[in-house]
Amino acid sequence: MFYHVLKYVLLGPVLRLLFRPVIEGAEHIPDDGAAIVAGNHLSFSDHFLMPAVLKRRITFLAKAEYFTGPGVKGRLTAAFFRGAGQIPVDRSGREAGRAAIREGIGVLERGELLGIYPEGTRSHDGRLYKGKVGVAVMAIRARVPVVPCAMVGTFEVQPPGRRLPRLRPVTIRFGEPLDFSRYAGLENEKAAVRAVTDEIMYAILRLSGQEYVDEYAVKAKKAIPGGQQGRLPGRRRGQRTRER
Repeated sequence: MFYHVLKYVLLGPVLRLLFRPVIEGAEHIPDDGAAIVAGNHLSFSDHFLMPAVLKRRITFLAKAEYFTGPGVKGRLTAAFFRGAGQIPVDRSGREAGRAAIREGIGVLERGELLGIYPEGTRSHDGRLYKGKVGVAVMAIRARVPVVPCAMVGTFEVQPPGRRLPRLRPVTIRFGEPLDFSRYAGLENEKAAVRAVTDEIMYAILRLSGQEYVDEYAVKAKKAIPGGQQGRLPGRRRGQRTRER
């Protein structure tokens, strides 16, 4: 109930008015049945802009920190994210990864749309980073298509560290569904899940036009100097990227 109130009454109309999102390839989202929507992750705003433009409800796996904040603010934040269709996932350790896969499979078994950011975290510099294989395991095990998605312009709207978003148009592109039925039964094979993940990331890359980095985003974040998050490499402050 709260999800639909947010989408159609409180939040969705405001987001569409302020950011005027251009939607490309919406016909690639299936009208019914289970599917994974796998996208790049450039901004906190991504959590709300994509669901606002989709006709169907989509459930995202979100970091557990959004649901565990202290005090009244923490409880309100948790209630908001749950109402917005987010499922908390602990991102620390191997068992946490298995738990995330179980949660995702549960969504798909109900015939719903599951939203995933294969990079595992927001890009700190606007580039596209190596994908984690959980998306491949879920796609193979649940035998569902994967729709690649590219958020374009949301890094400039709200890069890491910026509290209030800038008001400027964004583009959301959906690509043709990817079929991985040829990998049926191979979700425990490292080579297979790596190949599937890389194919998904390449599809996202083609849609987004980002620079690709063959390294996990979490590792790359740890190596950067303080104060450099939220800026594209080699760009002057205020310089805009060019869309595809």
